[in-house]
Amino acid sequence: MTATFESQRAALADVVAIPVTPFAEDGSVDRATHRALLRRLLDGGIGTLTPGGNTGEFYALDPAERRLVTELTIEEAGGRAAILVGVGHDVPTAVASARHARDLGASMVMVHQPVHPYVSHGGWVDYHRAIARAVPELGVVPYLRNAQLPGARLAELADDCPNVVGVKYAVPDAARFAAFARDAGLDRFVWVAGLAEPYAPSYFSAGATGFTSGLVNVAPAVSLNMIEALRSGDYPAAMKVWEQIRRFEELRAAGGSANNVTVVKEALASLGLCRREVRPPSKPLPDSERAEIAAIAAGWSI
Repeated sequence: MTATFESQRAALADVVAIPVTPFAEDGSVDRATHRALLRRLLDGGIGTLTPGGNTGEFYALDPAERRLVTELTIEEAGGRAAILVGVGHDVPTAVASARHARDLGASMVMVHQPVHPYVSHGGWVDYHRAIARAVPELGVVPYLRNAQLPGARLAELADDCPNVVGVKYAVPDAARFAAFARDAGLDRFVWVAGLAEPYAPSYFSAGATGFTSGLVNVAPAVSLNMIEALRSGDYPAAMKVWEQIRRFEELRAAGGSANNVTVVKEALASLGLCRREVRPPSKPLPDSERAEIAAIAAGWSI
């Protein structure tokens, strides 16, 4: 493991922020607001940013917009944070995005779970191998949402591609995670709890050392409080944070996570930080549901 990959591993063992993509009144990416939200994360102590994550509405952005959010994030971070760029879609598109990220100075890419109705285990390996081999100097982090994939397949991928340094594990089953991580190699990868704060305590107890977060856009200190508690092994303190964020995350998870991004943007809008608009297939909340989110966000900002 090179020193470069060690620094990437350290960046993953942290709060891995997934910034929102704010939209202007005309529907375009609001560049100035995007930069302001990134500065808020950086000033709040966040050290790892993921442009092109699902909280950033990755699949609702066109190719030029995906490049833009990567460029804005790297420029605004200015070396203050590690950058983990989300890439995906077909292999050529993912490779082009990864090379674009590399050329801008990003250190890692997160490979979104392949969106395809038929994903074989061997095909999953082939997909990630093609991307990882195209950017051997970058750390590669598969975003794993496939509950059927055996841990041995991830180990097979890493045998071929030593730049696969971490895994964003987003299967909502702590027992399956514990088994998968041990089958793949618990110490071989950095395990990032990909279902954010609600799952972080259970996944940390099984070997995760980082977690992704969309909530961090609203309240960086809350997410940092949780990871500090987990790092110190203080699970009662971590669960106090869990209780603090429980309702917010329940609202995000309702209806099969239909309002996952919507709730985060609503909270930011209530604080005057960005517009609430999201793109289809997401949808803004009705007026009747906004007050509860505003009250939660106001409580965190005290």
